[in-house]
Amino acid sequence: MLQSNLLLVDRTQEVKSMMTTIERATTEDGPHILRLLTNSALPVDGLLEHIDTATVARLDGQLVGCAALEFYREGALLRSVAVDPALRGNGIGIRLIQSVLAEAQRLGVRDVYLLTTTAEQFFVRFGFTTVDRIEVPLSLRESVEFRSACPASATVMRCRRYP
Repeated sequence: MLQSNLLLVDRTQEVKSMMTTIERATTEDGPHILRLLTNSALPVDGLLEHIDTATVARLDGQLVGCAALEFYREGALLRSVAVDPALRGNGIGIRLIQSVLAEAQRLGVRDVYLLTTTAEQFFVRFGFTTVDRIEVPLSLRESVEFRSACPASATVMRCRRYP
């Protein structure tokens, strides 16, 4: 479990120090993750089948962010990256991505793919580059995320890591 002090400015401009933890999701987190994704206008199809490889951020025990990896023979699919709108811009999403990419590297996954319609520039900082759909291995293209959850117009990105 990773911990850090996170500084946020609230509506009264007072600075609060809050403890945020990044940890593996549990099955009990499923409904909270689905609600966060729905509120963020992100697809939920197929996510619960991969809850055991999801990561969450908690602030004072409350789930405030998530990211999930789906593992396939030729790589992994990063999906369902979301942070509570009131807490965006405070590094929680960065920590979630760093955590899941470290897990992929630890497991020897060379290529991590994702689909995005709005956050291409956010993922560039982690080494993701745009690729054509045809460059994505078939096993990933057959995932729910590629087949139906994300629109065909979504940008496909890959982060190539050398474990």
